[in-house]
Amino acid sequence: MNEYHIAVLPGDGIGNEVMPEGLKVLEAVAEIGGGIHFQFEHFPWGCDYYLKSGRMMPLDGLKILQAFDAIYFGAVGYPSVPDPISLRGLRLNICQSFEQYICLRPSHLLPGVKSPLRDKTPADIDFVVVRENTEGEYSGAGGRSHTGLPGEVATQTAVFTRKGVERVIRYAFDLARSRRQKLASVSKSNAQEYIFGLWDEITGLVAKDYPDVAVERVLVDAMAARMVLKPESLDVIVGSNLHADILTDLGGAICGSLGVAPSGNINPEKDYPSMFEPTHGSAVDIYGKGIANPIAMIWSGAMMLEHLGQQAAADRIVHAIQTTTAGGVLTPDLGGKASTSQVGDAIVSALRQEAERSPA
Repeated sequence: MNEYHIAVLPGDGIGNEVMPEGLKVLEAVAEIGGGIHFQFEHFPWGCDYYLKSGRMMPLDGLKILQAFDAIYFGAVGYPSVPDPISLRGLRLNICQSFEQYICLRPSHLLPGVKSPLRDKTPADIDFVVVRENTEGEYSGAGGRSHTGLPGEVATQTAVFTRKGVERVIRYAFDLARSRRQKLASVSKSNAQEYIFGLWDEITGLVAKDYPDVAVERVLVDAMAARMVLKPESLDVIVGSNLHADILTDLGGAICGSLGVAPSGNINPEKDYPSMFEPTHGSAVDIYGKGIANPIAMIWSGAMMLEHLGQQAAADRIVHAIQTTTAGGVLTPDLGGKASTSQVGDAIVSALRQEAERSPA
């Protein structure tokens, strides 16, 4: 029996609605078989916690989380808490402190879901974005001076290190080698010659170790256009913290909704726990209506299982998601009428039906 101790952080807004569905599916896949058992421990950290305590998480929060096998995270953000506080106080704090330098975000059009791109099918939209996740444009280097005066100055410095760039590019090459052997490295070296000159240079050097992988360098604006015009040409994309963050929202959009976009913040060496979360935010405008799409949360759980070495269980969940969407059980963001819990229940049902047909 493989037992996993998972830290559960629902966070804010719809994180509290989609998290129960994610846990429901994980518990179901454990019940089905495969020698998996979960021990979940819940933490009420987020914006409500901040409004009561002045912190997004306790002072010893990182020490507490370090003991877990993985972190299952919902969403963060609330109108009454400034975004820099909510983001840097929780999610970015965890990512950077735990060296989760890979943010892995797949974009795959699910069966039964209509893409806003005319005539595109699941075979056309199936790529993965590897996002540098601990430095770059989100390093937090900068500040403001002469605040409120006519001469106020604000600076924000992107920090790119050779080590940080090389490790994410090498990870992306390894991933491309395991898929369709195609890698697109995204930069903006024509306008930002120093940081992205380094990025392009390292891409070229690492490429020499992967002669079997076809690599191309693409400017970020050209990549945005290509994702819309020719998504079928893409396999693995690697980009900086900011560029890949923006591109993956576009990736979710062409797959029908950010509600189907999962992600993993990964420490590949497993020196620290990795964190798995939906790409969407807290969506407080729909919180409490029971219409939030739980697929990204559930799919992120599958990515967590894959990271923990439970590939078969991860595949079962993804297949159950595909069965559910193909059957037309969709939330309103995808044009359906199902509630959050109805989608979760349908995925659990698909899991169990498949297990009955093909027992482990």
